[in-house]
This record gives sequence, C-alpha cells and structure tokens, in this order.
Amino acid sequence: MSGICWVHIGDLHLDEADDWQGLDRLKTIVAQVNRHMGDADFVFVPGDNANHGTPEQYARMMDALAPLSMPWRIIPGDHDFEPGDLSNYEAAIPKANRPETEVIARHRCLFLDMVSAGAGGPDFRLTMHHRNKLAEELARAKASDEVPLVFMHAYPGDLAADGESVARQFIDGEVAFVDTGHTHYNELLNDGRVLYGATRSTAQIEEDGGAPGFTIVCVEDRVVSWRFRRLDAPWPHVQIVSPGDVRLITRPTDPHQVPRPGAVDVVARLFGADTPPVARVGDSDTPMTRGRDGLWRATVTLAAGLTAIEVHCGKAYDRIDCLVREAHAIPKRRLPVAPGEDCHAIGAWPIAGIDGGRLGPNKNGCGW
Repeated sequence: MSGICWVHIGDLHLDEADDWQGLDRLKTIVAQVNRHMGDADFVFVPGDNANHGTPEQYARMMDALAPLSMPWRIIPGDHDFEPGDLSNYEAAIPKANRPETEVIARHRCLFLDMVSAGAGGPDFRLTMHHRNKLAEELARAKASDEVPLVFMHAYPGDLAADGESVARQFIDGEVAFVDTGHTHYNELLNDGRVLYGATRSTAQIEEDGGAPGFTIVCVEDRVVSWRFRRLDAPWPHVQIVSPGDVRLITRPTDPHQVPRPGAVDVVARLFGADTPPVARVGDSDTPMTRGRDGLWRATVTLAAGLTAIEVHCGKAYDRIDCLVREAHAIPKRRLPVAPGEDCHAIGAWPIAGIDGGRLGPNKNGCGW
C-alpha cells in the first residue's frame, strides 16, 4: 500500500474587517510549504475561505495561493454560502481545484459540499446527489483496493439531517480519515471505526494565544498521523507515520496499527532537512535509513504492552505511544455508538498541537 501526505490550511476567513489578517498568514504558510514541504502530495483548504463570500475576498485568496508549488484542493463552508449561493466561489476558483473525487497516491479522495443544500449558516446538509455519489465512490474504492478519504467542512454530527447515516456510510466504506474545518480549533475524533480531524482556523483564532499554523496529515498503510505546526515553530519537522498511536486505533487486528511483539518497522517523514534521524525506544537509538519513496525507516524490537517510540532529528522530534499485542490478544469490540459525533474527541494531545479546550465560536469560544 502506498502512502499519502497533505497540508491542511485551516479556515481562512479572509476579511477586510480585520485588515486581511488571514491573508498575510496564508502567504506565510504558502512560503513555508514551498520551501520545506515539497514531498507533500497536495494542499487542502476546508471551507469558510472568504468570510463573506465576496469576489474581492476570493480574488485575494487566489493571488495568495498562486505561488504554491503543489496542487491545492478546496471545498466550501457556510461563510462561502453567505451570499445565498456559491456563484462567487465557483466563478473565482477553477474546477480543477474543486473536484468531487480524485485518486491521489492510491487513495480515493472525496470532496463534499455540505452547504449548498442548506438554508445558510450552520444548516449543513448533503444532497441526494452527494449521498449517491458517496456510496458510488466508496464502492469504487473497495473494488480498486484504494483507501478512501473524505474532505468536508464539518463533522457528520453537525449535519442538520442524516448525520448518523452518513457516518455509518463512512464506517461501511472503510474510510480511513475525514478531514474537516469549521471548529476554529484543533481536534481529533475516534469513534472506534473512523478518524476525524479538524484544524485550527487561519484567522479568528482564540486557542493557543491566537497562534496560526497548519496541519500535516499522513496516511501510511491506513495508519493516520496528524500534527499541527505553528508558523513560528523551527524546522525541520519530524513525523512518525507508522506504526500507529494508541489514540488512533480503528482496526485493532491490523498489525500496522497494533504491531505484534518482536521486530517492528518505524517509519517517519522528515521535512526541511536531510540529516538522518534516529528512532528511540527507551535508552536505545537506532539510525534510520531513507528509502526510494523518501520515507525514513528503522527496525526496533518491541515487547507486548504500551511503548513510547520517538524519532529525533537534531532538536526536532516526534513521539507516539504504540500498543503492541500478540495476535491472539485482540480486544473485543462493541457496535459503533454515535458515529461521527464530537463526543468521541480524544482530548488534549500536546505533541499533536491539541490542547483540548475547544475554544471556537461553535463550542467553548467567543463569537466572531
């Protein structure tokens, strides 16, 4: 199975009312991505792009995105629908940047519009076209042995209708990850079958002192890795992409997510440096070697239980907590409950950039 990596730039909320705060930050993100993130597959922009959906706001967004050295994909949010339709959004953005479906690195990416069927604001809905398209594309992914990924503005639990049904479609279709915006804060959900991630907005930030940044999302052999980077964070960036962290287990029988005792391959991505990293388990360091695919690997020996794995490159490092079990020790599972709802938030996870406070206008934060 191949891997995929993308950069998530949180809701832009471009607006002249705040002196284009999001625009300046977007330009800084584009510069950092161009300089350090050349191995990523694409950039994703998750909706609420123009705070009031005006032509000028879109024009400035397009100018800021133009220097990007990699493809970018975009979906609409409720702020894009503020004029009452998406005509300004569609007039400004080429169709190539807003596909419904695209296969990237053997992953079938589904980009959903959950705003244009509603009445505006947070009246999120999916049309029957999108429901049918979703079922069709998930079936195609399974037939083609592709991993499905979904990109939508908010969680299924935020839909005004059919949220649980949509979330169960994701479960039945074996979706590995659903990438969202809307919250204004960083968050990961694990409903036991599907992982969901929301990235801090680019403007209108309350958490973490208002610090902007972007998220790097990787999927490797269905293992999801998610890390938020502040714009003021030093480079390089190290990210463990396999095995999986115990917080993100959705397939407990999969040895990529829950390895067996003995030799385990640790796989990492490194951005912004060529210095070989090292994998660390306890007091033991193992040098990593770079493969033809650009990923860094080392083989370590792990005993059954919960083990911390770190990868270091100079002062940069990443860490996961890896659950190791014998094949016969797979835990029992109950049926999914409240799939796609934010009650499944994993809570604070500092190394991933999640503080758990949910400081956003739709939850515990102030209004904008």
